[in-house]
Amino acid sequence: MTEHEHEHDSTDRADGAGHVSTGTTIDTGDGNATIPELVIISGMSGAGRSTAAKCLEDLGWFVVDNLPPALIPTMVELGARSQGNVARIAVVVDVRGRRFFDNLRESLADLEAKHVTRRIVFLESSDDALVRRFESVRRPHPLQGDGRIVDGIAAERDLLRELRGDADLVIDTSSLNVHELRAKMDAQFAGDEEPELRATVMSFGFKYGLPVDADLVVDCRFLPNPHWVPELRPFTGLNEEVSDYVFDQPGAKEFLNQYTELLQLIATGYRREGKRYVTIAVGCTGGKHRSVAMSEKLAARLATEGIETVLVHRDMGRE
Repeated sequence: MTEHEHEHDSTDRADGAGHVSTGTTIDTGDGNATIPELVIISGMSGAGRSTAAKCLEDLGWFVVDNLPPALIPTMVELGARSQGNVARIAVVVDVRGRRFFDNLRESLADLEAKHVTRRIVFLESSDDALVRRFESVRRPHPLQGDGRIVDGIAAERDLLRELRGDADLVIDTSSLNVHELRAKMDAQFAGDEEPELRATVMSFGFKYGLPVDADLVVDCRFLPNPHWVPELRPFTGLNEEVSDYVFDQPGAKEFLNQYTELLQLIATGYRREGKRYVTIAVGCTGGKHRSVAMSEKLAARLATEGIETVLVHRDMGRE
C-alpha cells in the first residue's frame, strides 16, 4: 500500500462486503420501505481503508466515513426513505471515533431488532507494514499518544480484537499494493448479482508465514517437492509438467477429491450461518510448486460447484 492508502485519509474504508436481506422492509414512519444493503467497514489504521472506500464509491455505494455508531440505524432509515436512490450503504468506522466501540453493540442490537442484515468487513495488516506506512507519511498513530507508533498499533489491535472476530470478511493488506486491493474489492463487489458464497483460494509458502486472513489452511508438504527434480525446479505449479508431477504422486488426487467434498460440507454451513466469504490458504514450503498446482485445481473444482472463486498466488516468484 502507498502512503495515500493510510488510515488517516478521510476515506479510509474496507474491503469486503455484504448483502442485506433483499426486499426486507423497515417502518420509517411514512409507511414501509425497502432497506438498503449495509456494510460496516473497519480495521487497522493504515491498512488501506481509503483505497477500499474509493473502490466502493466507484461501484456505486453510498459511503459514509467515520460515522458515529449511534447514527448507523438512522443512516439505514434515511436510506430506506430514499425510494431506492440509496440502495447500498457502506459505513466506515475507526478509532478516530473514540466512543465508537462503547456504542457499537447498541447500534448492532438496534439493527437486529429491526431485522436489518449487516456485514462487517475488516482490514488487517502486519505491524511491520503499518509502521512503514506511518513513517512514510510522517504521521503519528491516532492512539500512540506520547509513545511510539508500535504502542498505538498494539492499543488499536486490543480495541479492535472483538470486532475483528465478528467480521464477515477479513482482508490482509500487508503485501498488497493499491491495485491489488482494488482488484480484491472489485472481485467481491462488482456484478449485478450477489453469489451465495465467494471464495479466495490463495497459494502461499510456509517459510514466508501464514496468511493472516486465512479461514482455512491446507498443507501440501506431504507431497514430494518438485524443487528437488532438476528439470522441474525452474518452473512453477502453473506449468503442466509440474502439475502432472504433483498429481501423479500417491495421495494427491485423493486429497483433492476428499478436500473438495469437505469444502462442500463447510460451504453449506457457511451459507446457513450467513457467511458469504471464505479464504482458503494452500501452502507448501516456498509457495512455488505444490501449493500453486493444488490451488489451481481446487479453485477450478469450487467454480464447478457454483462458488465464485478468486485465485491468488501470494508467494510465487518471491524466491
